[in-house]
Amino acid sequence: MSPSVPAQRPTGPIPMVTTTAQNLRVPHSGSSFRVSALGGGHGLKATLSALRVIAAEHLTAICTVADDGGSSGRLRRDMDVLPPGDLRMALTALCDDTDWGRTWADVMQHRFSSKEGVCGSLDNHAMGNLLIVALWELLGDPVDGLRWAGALLGARGQVLPMSRTPLTMSGLVQPDDPGEQPVRISSQAELARAGTLGRLTDVQIHPADAEACQEAVTAIELSDWIVFGPGSWYTSVLPHLLLDDMRTALYETEAKRCVVMNLTSDLAETRGMSPADHLNVIAHYAPKMHIDAVIADPGSVRDEDRSAFADAAQRLGAEITYARVRRQDTPAVHDPLRLAIAFNEVFHG
Repeated sequence: MSPSVPAQRPTGPIPMVTTTAQNLRVPHSGSSFRVSALGGGHGLKATLSALRVIAAEHLTAICTVADDGGSSGRLRRDMDVLPPGDLRMALTALCDDTDWGRTWADVMQHRFSSKEGVCGSLDNHAMGNLLIVALWELLGDPVDGLRWAGALLGARGQVLPMSRTPLTMSGLVQPDDPGEQPVRISSQAELARAGTLGRLTDVQIHPADAEACQEAVTAIELSDWIVFGPGSWYTSVLPHLLLDDMRTALYETEAKRCVVMNLTSDLAETRGMSPADHLNVIAHYAPKMHIDAVIADPGSVRDEDRSAFADAAQRLGAEITYARVRRQDTPAVHDPLRLAIAFNEVFHG
């Protein structure tokens, strides 16, 4: 990740964009909880959008770095950098609900598209991905680059990669037809669609001995609460439990741990899996980890699944909190304010 041409490293403190309580549309409670949220993609973005309401001053997002598809995959292959997409989405989730924050969030999410009939090199690249990679090249370190990006956006909290090493994932797909042989898939983008082929097993991360980002480990150690999910269960939530240093930190931290369930199981990655199955994945890959709380929308757990779900939570040591956390207009999406209220109740319970 060294710069291709000599560049002068910025010096002095990272500039911060300040906001006041008067220009925030969504006030936060001033909670003193230190919270680290682990995941990636839209799921982590939903969690961060809620947590910044109640823990904005002490909030850390820790993102997966195994994406190998889309704009992130192209930049990773072409430039040998971490995939920036999940990090970009986390940064936009931490932007304030002000003109500055909304504008920069839109800029970061903007994707380029060439005029009709032209296949351009920038097609489908997100502006935020390019900005983050530019900062990495200039500064020579992913964490420093993300701090400067956060300062530019006025992000509340910090965003960290789970590792400074670009990771890959693999998994064994057990076909639904018992007569067919299992198939090994070695791509996160492909694993995200594996549920259409069968059940995922033996999910691994490579290189297996990659070091966790030390700043992320420290954030976990200092947290009062750790939040997992929602999101793609195998490719966004699970990776943090597969990295040895990260898993050890999650085992040993004195923080309490909370799992936010998905609103639906009808995803290409986890098709056919019940809510209990989701919790059993955590128990299988991190058998020593205690979970304190599980937040689930009552509409996401069928009556006939509730007993097995309660048993799976009990095996993890968790208490289930049922709360209406979905948006009324978009039932498949978490509502930030409703989820923030659920977090607040769980954290103070």
